[in-house]
Amino acid sequence: MSRRLSVAVERFPIAGAFTIARGSRTEAVVVVASVVEEADGLKGWGECVPYARYGESVESVSDQLLAQVEAIAAGATRLELLDVMPAGAARNALDCALFDLEAKQLGRPAWEIAGLTAPQVATTAYTLSLGTPETMEAAARAAASRPLLKVKLGGEGDPERIAAVRRGAPESRLIVDANEAWRPGTIDANLAACVEAGVGLIEQPLPAGDDALLSEIARPIPICADESLHDRAGLDALAARYDAINIKLDKAGGLTEAVMLAHEARARGFSIMVGCMVGTSLAMAPAMLLAHHADYVDLDGPLLLARDRDPGLVFEGSLIHPPAAALWG
Repeated sequence: MSRRLSVAVERFPIAGAFTIARGSRTEAVVVVASVVEEADGLKGWGECVPYARYGESVESVSDQLLAQVEAIAAGATRLELLDVMPAGAARNALDCALFDLEAKQLGRPAWEIAGLTAPQVATTAYTLSLGTPETMEAAARAAASRPLLKVKLGGEGDPERIAAVRRGAPESRLIVDANEAWRPGTIDANLAACVEAGVGLIEQPLPAGDDALLSEIARPIPICADESLHDRAGLDALAARYDAINIKLDKAGGLTEAVMLAHEARARGFSIMVGCMVGTSLAMAPAMLLAHHADYVDLDGPLLLARDRDPGLVFEGSLIHPPAAALWG
């Protein structure tokens, strides 16, 4: 067996700008891992989005991948990668590439190989970037036909922002994502504003590692761990603090770990969100295998781009269809 691993960096413009509490950007920079089986010429591929919040860069992720060239040539498996690579973006791209290749070689869909049921059409959240209450109300009004909106918040002024979004989209279900921007002195007022607006879920209100307060206060709305959880190893620390977890393949380090994380989290009583970084349909496709096992789906990355891959996932408004074999899996 001889496999060839290659790594490419690609850039996709974002439609306008994507802004959260940590900053704003106008393009998605992704790293693609491709694995070719030289015996049959079949290729599997996977995409990841390096994230500076976790100490990643395009260069560091590319280097991590290139360090596995010899191991992949020797036939390293997805399960073996769990022991030799840390959870994160690099392992995600390679894990998904190997999943795709395995599906093609076996002539079986990736969901079956993963021990899951066939993916179904799902409703994805649609993200509203952080801005002034006025701009966020206008954005909400433009997206008011979508059934589920995810609202990026940023700390100071968040009660006004969430109230403005509710005015703009009075019928949509709302999720808010503070991206660690709330503090002990503001959390009560922010929670009250979310209750008033009928928010259904709050993502990562306090900084990871400084969230013990969540076990001491009333949680009138379920709280979801994002930055506070990457893979199964982090589940113990969430006890009594969180009600749900956001599974992102770029954090978990691939679909292989994400499937095991979903099973274990569900067994512990956590609700599940399947989320994403801002990437293309290639990054969303493996996560779609978990969508109908989740309580919330947030796989709108391609909807935020000015252009996507061709072929890409099929979206009908906020409905997202399972990936075709020509894309992945």
